[in-house]
Amino acid sequence: MTASSDLETAASEVADASAPDSAASTGKAIASGSNGSSSSGNNADDYDDLPDEVEMSLFDHLEELRLRIFYALGAVAVGVVVCFIFVNPIVELLEVPAKGAKFLQLAPGEYFFVSIKVAAYSGILVASPFILYQIVQFVVPGLTRRERRLLAPIVFGSTILFVVGLAFAYVALIPAALNFFVNYGEGVVEQLWSIERYFEFVLLLLFSTGLAFQIPVIQLLLGMLNVVNSKQMLAGWRYVILGAAVLGAVLTPSTDPVTQSLLAGAVLGLYFGGIGMVVLTGK
Repeated sequence: MTASSDLETAASEVADASAPDSAASTGKAIASGSNGSSSSGNNADDYDDLPDEVEMSLFDHLEELRLRIFYALGAVAVGVVVCFIFVNPIVELLEVPAKGAKFLQLAPGEYFFVSIKVAAYSGILVASPFILYQIVQFVVPGLTRRERRLLAPIVFGSTILFVVGLAFAYVALIPAALNFFVNYGEGVVEQLWSIERYFEFVLLLLFSTGLAFQIPVIQLLLGMLNVVNSKQMLAGWRYVILGAAVLGAVLTPSTDPVTQSLLAGAVLGLYFGGIGMVVLTGK
C-alpha cells in the first residue's frame, strides 16, 4: 500500500510540474497566432491606406489642377507647332489609303486650314504621354496602395490599345471605306475629293477607333474594383451585340456597311477579349 501511494504521489507531482509548461506553451501559441492574424490584418489595412496623405484645402487642389492643365496645354502647343512644321509629310502619310485619288482645294486657304487641323490632331497625339503623366500626378495622391497597383497596367494597356486602334483604322477601316465608295461610283463619276472633307473623315475615324479600343481596359478596371464580374459581362451578350452595331454606326463618319461591320466586329472581339482578361484575374 505504501509503495503504491508513493507512486501516485510522484505521478501527481510530475503532472503538476508539467502543467505550467503546457499552459505557457499554449499561451505562446495563442499569442503568436493572434500576432500573425493582427499582422495580416495590418497588411490588408495597409493596402487601403493613403501613403502620401497630405491635408490640402480646396484652393490648393484648384491651384494644382490649374498648374497641371497649364503644363498639359503647353505640351499640346509645342506638339502642334512641331507637327505644323512637318505637316506636309504627315498629310502625305494620311493620303496613302486613298490610293491615287485626286484632291482638290475648293476654296482659298482650304489646305492651310486643313494643315492646322492635321497639326492639331497630331500635336495632341504627340503630347498625349505628357498629358497622361499630368493626370496621373494629379490623381495619385488620392489613391490607396491597392488602387495604385492598378494604375500602371491600366495606363500602359490603355496606351497600347489606343495605338493599336489607330493602326487598325489606318490599315483596315479607312481603305475599306474608301474602296467601297470608289467601287460604287466606278465608271460613273471621277474620283475628285475635297481635301478638307477627306481629312475630316480620316481624322475622325482614326481617333474614334482609338477610343473604341479602350473597352477591355474599362472592363478590367470594373472587374478589379468588383463592380461587375465576368459572368455578368457575359450574361449581357445580346445587348453587347446591339451596342456594337450602334457604336459602329455612330463612330464611323461614313455610312457604308463595310466600315460599320468591321468596327462592330472589332468592338465585339475587344469586349469578349476583355471578358477573358477579367476571368484571368479571378473575377
